[in-house]
Amino acid sequence: MGSANRFGDDLDFLQRHTETVVLSEDGGEARVALCPALQGRVATSTTAGPAGPSFGWLNRELIGSRKRVPHMNIYGGEDRFWLGPEGGQFALFFAPGAPQDLAHWQTPAPIDAQPFTLVDKAQDRALLRKTMRLTNASGTVFDLEVEREVRLYPAERTWNEVGVAPSRRVAVVGFESRNRITNRDAAPWRFDTGLISIWIAGTFSPSPSTIVVVPFRPGPDSELGPVVNDQYFGRLPPDRLAVNGSTIYFRGDGQRRSKIGVSPRRARPVLGSYAASNDADGHLLTLVNYTQPAGALDYVNSLWERQDAPYKGDAINSYNDGPAAPGAAPFGPFYELETSSPALALVPGESAEHVHRTLHFVGAPEDLDALARASLGVGIADITSGFAPA
Repeated sequence: MGSANRFGDDLDFLQRHTETVVLSEDGGEARVALCPALQGRVATSTTAGPAGPSFGWLNRELIGSRKRVPHMNIYGGEDRFWLGPEGGQFALFFAPGAPQDLAHWQTPAPIDAQPFTLVDKAQDRALLRKTMRLTNASGTVFDLEVEREVRLYPAERTWNEVGVAPSRRVAVVGFESRNRITNRDAAPWRFDTGLISIWIAGTFSPSPSTIVVVPFRPGPDSELGPVVNDQYFGRLPPDRLAVNGSTIYFRGDGQRRSKIGVSPRRARPVLGSYAASNDADGHLLTLVNYTQPAGALDYVNSLWERQDAPYKGDAINSYNDGPAAPGAAPFGPFYELETSSPALALVPGESAEHVHRTLHFVGAPEDLDALARASLGVGIADITSGFAPA
């Protein structure tokens, strides 16, 4: 199912290198570990206490070094807070006038390397805050306050999110991050000078069997636009990206740097991944759902180029890591499941919230099948054969 790490081992490592907050519930074995100094990210979670599988990918070498590196501090983690857009004339990841290429790409320090403050904690939740100042590629300055609440779900709530009756044969853990930003500028944020969006990414361990599954709204391209955007790092062959029926299948094997996106006209409020396993933990179905405001169509565009349509971006994305150039080492490798809020045209003092939920289910394929069908619209056999001809 990807990482062979135990939650207890990852927790011990994190506690030796950074403040780590553990969320739990009475009578349950589900756990969530988050790190305020690592931008308030959820580092990892488990269904089964210290001896259980650890679901988040962690960059142990970088975390252990306590150093900062150029471009991006890739710490990993199942839920990290970012802001978009990445590229374009309103990019937050490129300085004004800089070429938009890998050599000049830089994740802004407030979301890359600077800590969040833990302001409140209970057994099953934690609240974090931070103020930020960011400048986009057009020179617009944003002052904002960020509030993140991470909450572990009771097992019953995790099952309810999918609408399937609980099964003792399936182990579960579910959690959410509620991400709120507030405009602390003296003026409104405007379309013509650039808007920002809340962007949450979950980073997971890849495996040869991992397949990302993205259901989409069917319909003609003339009305809804293309089914999938694979222009980020180049078009993909059919053994890496396939569309069968109303489902997109994308490799999460960490072997080729690639990224896909789905527009708000096509996106459904859920995506996920499935990884087969030969170990005792069982097979892993991961689901992500998120708030998708009805009728919202203006999403920031993160392509690394000057854009004709800077608000025709994607509502959801998935990234698969791999070498950025022949002979280069990958960043991880890992794969990601990402969701975004719409572009936020906030007036001074106004706030907006984006909720991102991560649900893990571990069991045999026949026990995960109903969960996959209820949430993603396809069964486990459909997923494992998703790259075959329809």
